[in-house]
Amino acid sequence: MDKRIVHRQKRDDIAGLENFHPLLQRIYAARDIASSEDLDRELTTLSSYSDLLQIDRVAERLAQALKSQQQILIVGDFDADGATSTVVAVKALRAFGAENVAYIVPNRFEFGYGLTPEIVDVAVANDKPDLIITVDNGIANHAGVDRANALGIDVIITDHHLPAETLPEAYAIVNPNQPNDPFVSKCLAGVGVIFYVMLALRSYLRGEGWFEEKNIPCPNMTTLLDVVALGTVADVVPLDKNNRILVHQGLRRIRAGLACPGIAALMRVSHKQPAEMVAADLGFAVAPRLNAAGRLEDMAFGIACLLAEDFSTALPMAERLNELNIERRAIETQMREEAYGIIEHLDLDHVSSMGLCLYDEEWHQGVVGLVASRVKEKLNRPVIAFSKKDDTALKGSGRSVKGVHIRDVLASIDTQHPDLITKFGGHAMAAGLSLPKENYEKFQTAFSDEIAKRLSPDDLQKRFETDGQLKNEEFTLANALMLQEAGPWGQGFPGPSFDGEFRILEQRLVGEKHLKMVLQAVGATHYVDGIAFNVDLSSWPNHRCENVHLVYRLDVNYYRDQKRLQLLVESMWVTSNSKEGKSAEQLQYA
Repeated sequence: MDKRIVHRQKRDDIAGLENFHPLLQRIYAARDIASSEDLDRELTTLSSYSDLLQIDRVAERLAQALKSQQQILIVGDFDADGATSTVVAVKALRAFGAENVAYIVPNRFEFGYGLTPEIVDVAVANDKPDLIITVDNGIANHAGVDRANALGIDVIITDHHLPAETLPEAYAIVNPNQPNDPFVSKCLAGVGVIFYVMLALRSYLRGEGWFEEKNIPCPNMTTLLDVVALGTVADVVPLDKNNRILVHQGLRRIRAGLACPGIAALMRVSHKQPAEMVAADLGFAVAPRLNAAGRLEDMAFGIACLLAEDFSTALPMAERLNELNIERRAIETQMREEAYGIIEHLDLDHVSSMGLCLYDEEWHQGVVGLVASRVKEKLNRPVIAFSKKDDTALKGSGRSVKGVHIRDVLASIDTQHPDLITKFGGHAMAAGLSLPKENYEKFQTAFSDEIAKRLSPDDLQKRFETDGQLKNEEFTLANALMLQEAGPWGQGFPGPSFDGEFRILEQRLVGEKHLKMVLQAVGATHYVDGIAFNVDLSSWPNHRCENVHLVYRLDVNYYRDQKRLQLLVESMWVTSNSKEGKSAEQLQYA
């Protein structure tokens, strides 16, 4: 087997999967699924909100705020998870009868991330809140919470990021990752956490007879699941069973034409049909357009789009978000090429390059995370890209690889060098930090040293994890549709991918940089369409008839109300040149 390929290991005991198609048995067994219960996607099997630490205290305080019609302020974040979290909080509280709900999203270029003392002061000046609720942030904002406490404002933190050794002195904290929290699903995104908080609040209010007293229909929380699904997928949290339920149920609403106007408008400008939506479409089409607001301007605009009450209001906003996304792409392309230029001059075989830091003072703060991601994908090693925060400080955004928890890396560096980093936070695969400009070179060394402790040179070799080869009879549209419906697939629950030897019968460029192919699997008597996006134009199209090894997914091509099987090619390399084999006229389409 090619050393670039690693086949996923399947569990031996698949007795609980006997009712599934043999191909699904193989795929689920490689994802540690033991029985059909592990795949149950009904809302009744969601983990209970009652397991979250301090959830009762939060529900009681929020109910008090509603009964007194206190001024509630939601403090969000400038990414898609933060935006959707804000929308869930605002929509739910208003549906519960709150008359004084406002929100604020710190502009990344002025205030940075989270509940800072400066944001508290802005909030007091503009909204005069009695209660602040953070969504997708707050667990690391000790100073901001202290400032609110000093002003007599209660703070409820809802977050999912990993906490530091000490917690802020908030009125209450709901975060499944805080110490001693018994909630089983530690992978909730910020939007999942606030959704659970609102479930608990609805239950508390219902027990108090609040909805009958106010003549308010008891809100149906499933109407928020499309927003929950979007934020969960966008934040690339692991899709454990609980998150798969949330995403699946949200997609069900979207496919049924029940998406909120904002998401419907974002799908329209993304050229996505509701009935065909899968989790990847949320992550690669809808979320980037929403994120463009926070990257280039102000996420408050994206939130306003999601809060729009009708499609005619949402569509112009979505069109503007699409324009921002096009601008973001252009900026990212330039920065990516500049980053590639930097790494061309590095000794990538040296231990000091196992973890990379890249910096250009002209780079855009809102796009450095995407550059770090592109370089990480190219070199298969942790990368932090830095931009100029101000005249004295830098701001970095990091991306990691499997097996290296980048937030823990930053914590270790901070312990060893307490004065090096100003602040940091994040997840296993993504993190952010700030540091004084003069500390950059010292941080570079500390980062590469720490990564070298956690990775070996062999770990840097790019490998593709697949579910093995498909039999020729398994190349069917029915199987592609079955796999599409068997998810949702995503981080921690990867979509099925396969590998094998193919012969390229035809190849041409479409859309300037995408390679459209007609392929024949070795030993097959039929052929199948394939497409590879964003190919290396210096190598493809290659007009010789090539034998290639492909890593691919079974995909469904929707065109003019027709469905057709195609292979979505993720990677390809030439194995040999050949003029032999059957002609296209002798073959049949799969």
